[in-house]
Amino acid sequence: MWPPAGPAWWRGRALAVWVTRAACLGLPRPPCAPTLGAAGESWGLSRLYSSAERKEKVDMSRFPVENIRNFSIIAHVDHGKSTLADRLLELTGTIDKTKNNKQVLDKLQVERERGITVKAQTASLFYNHEGKQYLLNLIDTPGHVDFSYEVSRSLSACQGVLLVVDANEGIQAQTVANFFLAFEAQLSVIPVINKIDLKNADPERVEKQIEKLFDIPSDECIKISAKIGTNVESVLRAVIERIPPPNAHRKDPLRALVFDSTFDQYRGVVASVALFDGVVSKGDKIVSAHTQKAYEVNEVGVLNPNEQPTHKLYAGQVGYLIAGMKDVTEAQIGDTLYLHKQPVEPLPGFKSAKPMVFAGMYPVDQSEYNNLKSAIEKLTLNDSSVTVHRDSSLALGAGWRLGFLGLLHMEVFNQRLEQEYNASVILTTPTVPYKAVLSSAKLIKEYREKEITIINPAQFPDKSKVSEYLEPVVLGTIITPDEYTGKVMMLCQARRAVQKNMMFIDQNRVMLKYLLPLNEIVVDFYDSLKSLSSGYASFDYEDAGYQTAELVKMDILLNGNVVEELITIVHKDKAHTVGKTICERLKDSLPRQLFEIAIQAAIGSKIIARETVKAYRKNVLAKCYGGDITRKMKLLKRQAEGKKKLRKVGNVEVPKDAFIKVLKAHSDK
Repeated sequence: MWPPAGPAWWRGRALAVWVTRAACLGLPRPPCAPTLGAAGESWGLSRLYSSAERKEKVDMSRFPVENIRNFSIIAHVDHGKSTLADRLLELTGTIDKTKNNKQVLDKLQVERERGITVKAQTASLFYNHEGKQYLLNLIDTPGHVDFSYEVSRSLSACQGVLLVVDANEGIQAQTVANFFLAFEAQLSVIPVINKIDLKNADPERVEKQIEKLFDIPSDECIKISAKIGTNVESVLRAVIERIPPPNAHRKDPLRALVFDSTFDQYRGVVASVALFDGVVSKGDKIVSAHTQKAYEVNEVGVLNPNEQPTHKLYAGQVGYLIAGMKDVTEAQIGDTLYLHKQPVEPLPGFKSAKPMVFAGMYPVDQSEYNNLKSAIEKLTLNDSSVTVHRDSSLALGAGWRLGFLGLLHMEVFNQRLEQEYNASVILTTPTVPYKAVLSSAKLIKEYREKEITIINPAQFPDKSKVSEYLEPVVLGTIITPDEYTGKVMMLCQARRAVQKNMMFIDQNRVMLKYLLPLNEIVVDFYDSLKSLSSGYASFDYEDAGYQTAELVKMDILLNGNVVEELITIVHKDKAHTVGKTICERLKDSLPRQLFEIAIQAAIGSKIIARETVKAYRKNVLAKCYGGDITRKMKLLKRQAEGKKKLRKVGNVEVPKDAFIKVLKAHSDK
């Protein structure tokens, strides 16, 4: 019965829910709505009712291709991408202007906790400029090097970018990397100098840096403060005036690029699509160019920034599409969707993500294996750059070996598993993918290739079977104040780096380029760099292939038995240091036994480091007061023989908590 009983805010909220459902089902508006009085003015009714009205009113056909602009915001970490996105959402009326608008597009809990963008997010903005209504599709991208794959995918759906640079810090390493991603994609670049309200801001210096490094005239830079909203409206004008509309045609057959996806447990795969040609609407039968499977479209819409269903999506527009894809393997990033019976040439798609770091992942309790498997499958759909291989361990049981784009990527994936799926896991020490060139024709026939990739250290082949080992290398870019240049160069030399270039980008800052072995930087290089430069240096890297290296497999033995989970691949020159460190950590972590435990690091049959866990001691002479010395000697000899026998039959099992402690310490070194 309407209106419902209760206070005004409750009646307003109840009516708001009714209105929303009625709008979604195509039912008429409740007749009592105008007579609700105070309830009708409540937050619930105004917010949800206007949302339902918008769903009915938005007609995407009124945005011709020439009135569409697709752009991304790219920048180094913490230069203000998400804050600028918040102001653009407010200026276009997409969200209400409140003090609580902070990182609106960062929807994941891990993003809000860490203050970084992990997943690219899309929002469609409706903006009136000089009497014309424009559709601006904004994609907010991550800034950390580990998530550059998210950036490259997002750029495929754009024609231009806003390159945001902090007016205080200036150009950083990831700024350079993101600029060249946009430059290679032949996108229009609009430089935006942010945080001009800061006390130490120097926008003129940053302008000169942009002009010197990127060859963009300084008069094209837009100076803003995204936090307080200064001059942000000029960014919207620049987007319309400087970024070209997409090259798309409504009358051609449908070609839609899947550039991202998420998993909804009730609706299946929600695919983010950019329409290059044609039109798609609810009820259309579409086909995946990758799997050749056909689907019926259940829903299409735009993100505003939440999902807003529309009747159709047209060429040049960016939105989402739900078509009943239930299996995680059906939604391939980079896939082309087309209408049934109207096949088209697939779009180029993307280069597949190249994992830079591998780690074993095992459930803490093996009874949780199936739940963890389901969680990993769903999360890898949301993060397609993670690779998964099944693996098993004697100590830790059945699990997986996962490939990540970097150490932060691994940490974020693990945190999302815990927060979104309530899964507890054990992560092994991160390793990098090595290669071995086989020397034997028999082995080449067995592996069916001359060059094999090793992602699990336990599978590292013996030196007698290979002609050479190869390790991955990266081209690193370091930007640092010039007073720290000497320390940075010493750090790089200690990590077997080869200097490729050195350039002063202004009077106080230097850009260094080094060729670095990936295994030397994957764990603690970034922390060491920040520490010795007082936090001012920035680091970015890109894949540079493989190079020959003297690599060895180092085994960790407990009383002569190899512990498979602690096998490590190291460079020959650093084997002793790494082996000694692991042995010391194991000594501190293993519980004492009734017999002595020998912890050894070995390369082949050669022991390079050793630590000993002492046995529990019992004073067998405690009851011997004086008397014959031979009696005492017999007791001591019997005790020694007993311990020797116990050591032979005694089996040293490494407890899981000791494993976790050692692996965590090794990954944090």
